Amino acid sequence: MKIRDEPLNFIDIISRIQIEELILEYLPTLLFVEHDSEFCKNVATKIVEL
Repeated sequence: MKIRDEPLNFIDIISRIQIEELILEYLPTLLFVEHDSEFCKNVATKIVEL
């Protein structure tokens, strides 16, 4: 399991799309803190809000 805090900070749109595609293809177990709700909707299978 990998833990990432704000993995999309300072990343351009092309890199963001590539990251999403890789996550959806590989389906790793990830725990991430992200404020980009569109990214969360696209890649997360479960969302926990605190």
